[in-house]
Formats: sequence, structure tokens, C-alpha cells
Amino acid sequence: MQTPWKPSVTVAAIIENEGRFLLVEEETADGLMLNNPAGHLDPGESPAEGCAREALEESAHSFRPTALLGVYLARSRRSSTGQDTTYLRIAFCGELGAHDPARPLDKGIVRTLWLTPEEVRASAARHRSPLVLRCIEDYLAGVRHPLAAIYTHPSVTAGCP
Repeated sequence: MQTPWKPSVTVAAIIENEGRFLLVEEETADGLMLNNPAGHLDPGESPAEGCAREALEESAHSFRPTALLGVYLARSRRSSTGQDTTYLRIAFCGELGAHDPARPLDKGIVRTLWLTPEEVRASAARHRSPLVLRCIEDYLAGVRHPLAAIYTHPSVTAGCP
């Protein structure tokens, strides 16, 4: 019997401030890459909660999702490891909060960068995923969906810390 296919669910924060987008530079098996503040959805949290958590962990900025940007699917085949993974990314835009310069960045995050759309486009060869630029382009195009478009049943958080 074949193992069921299961995409890896991730959440991403598309954060714009004064015409620049917050990206993180991170160590990967393929070298230093750029990504939106993003990561895996953890058990017991809604996608919006996971997005806020990942933004804080990876950038030391608080972030409050206010709109769903979109749901994206992409496949990644890492040349260095041969790993083949399909990612289901749930991306949000929202309000940038306070920065905590004393907060350590998540393991593997080297630094944060604020880039213009042109700089993001020019750095596409260093993007961890083709979804980095796609999410920013959707944001620039004005794509927004209500947070209520994603429903989290209470069973997700039941019994979780």
C-alpha cells in the first residue's frame, strides 16, 4: 500500500513598510537563501497564530495578520539532498508591530533585510522558494481575502498548551 501524499503546511508573513518588504536571510542545505518570514504550522495553532509566531521568531518583529493573501502550492527538489517536498503555503499580510532588538533570531536565520520590490525581483535566484516573489507580487496587486476565509475548528487547539 502506498503512503498517502501529504504536503508540508507552512505560513508566511508578507510585511511591507514604507515601500520595502521584510525578508530573512537563512542558512539552508543549498547555501544562504532569502525568504519571507515563514515556517511550519505547529500543532495547536491556527494559521494566523502560526504566522504571527514565525514572524516574531524569524525577524524579532511582532506581526498581526489582518488579511489572507493567498494559499499557494509549490514543489521543491533540493539538488544538495535529493529531498522532494511539496509545500502548501498560507500567506498573510498585516500590521507590523514593535521590533525587539534583544530577541535572538530563529536558528539558521542570519539577518533580516528590508528590500524594495525591485531588489526582491533582482534577488530571485537566491529565493528559497518561487513563492517568495509571487506572494509579494500578489500583495502589490492588492490581493486581500478576509481572515475568516480560513476556519480553524476548536478541535485543533483542544488540549494544546
